[in-house]
Amino acid sequence: MRRLSTLLLSLSLLTSASVFARPVVDNLGRTVDVPETVKTVAVTNVFPMAAAVTVFTGSGETVIAMAPSSMKAAKTGSLGKLFPSVLKADTTFMAGGNVNVESLAALQPDVVLVNAKDRRQIDALTQAGLNAFAVSPTQYGFDVMKTYNHWVQDLAALFPEHAQKAEALQAEAQRLNALVDEHLALVPPTKRPKALVLFQVNPQTIIVSGKKFFGHYWLTSVGATNVAESILAPANTAKVTLEDVYAMNPDVIFVTNFTPQTPQDFFTNHVPQGDWSGLKAVKTKRVYKMPLGIYRTFTPSADAPLTRLWMAKTLYPDTFKDVDMTVETRRYYEALYGATLSDNDATALFPH
Repeated sequence: MRRLSTLLLSLSLLTSASVFARPVVDNLGRTVDVPETVKTVAVTNVFPMAAAVTVFTGSGETVIAMAPSSMKAAKTGSLGKLFPSVLKADTTFMAGGNVNVESLAALQPDVVLVNAKDRRQIDALTQAGLNAFAVSPTQYGFDVMKTYNHWVQDLAALFPEHAQKAEALQAEAQRLNALVDEHLALVPPTKRPKALVLFQVNPQTIIVSGKKFFGHYWLTSVGATNVAESILAPANTAKVTLEDVYAMNPDVIFVTNFTPQTPQDFFTNHVPQGDWSGLKAVKTKRVYKMPLGIYRTFTPSADAPLTRLWMAKTLYPDTFKDVDMTVETRRYYEALYGATLSDNDATALFPH
């Protein structure tokens, strides 16, 4: 009788597990069993995903833990303003790139999103009984839009109850990309600039976006030439000197949100490493700061389609003069994030 009771209990637990768990496949091809309904998520070192999960689910309560870097962007950009409760997420479980597994496990997230390259962290989280779901920011060759679309598919798999949001995100991406492509077709080759994306500038280092980083996608996607495309150092390792930048002498410079400098810093020559004033982009005042919206727009993010439109309009204002960036920003944020922005708010997010 006792053996029968034990058997019945085991069968009950197996049945319960099958009802309350379902398999999803992550970016490494691993099958991860997640709860039938994922209610809470922690995000470690795939930083843009904290914002992506929040806007996809439409709730600031979903992400209960994120990296300090993600929190900084949430506080500075629009995420914390639109979803204030996301600012309550725990950040103490992570210092630098290191995760305190015990602290994270104590938060009991249903799923933990981890950079697919960090197999060591994935293994540690899995061994601790956490559902580690690998997300890759790089497996699509730094193609921001392709990466964004695959992330939407990942989120739809994790949150099938929000499948309509995936459809809305992809439909809006297609609309905006078609709008950009239609206008870019009118730009003659002689009007397409040579440009540079400055990833980071500090007293020790200048890092640009070479061919193997997101900046190359952004520039080539809007018809510009990346003057640093011959640099094949991966991701944020493309270090150059100011002399190298002068040799490239771009027509346009885009500055990311991973460095504090603003265009005004360049125009007043208050940038580390020396005298930038002789560069063509500086002399013609064609230095632009990439927007900080839902997340830092240099990387894949929910704002990616809007960012491409902003960059194209910034490079070719005459060709895109019929496109009102404020109107498009307000439409995008209302349709996808349920946010009603004022004209001033929209212009502040994506200035033009």
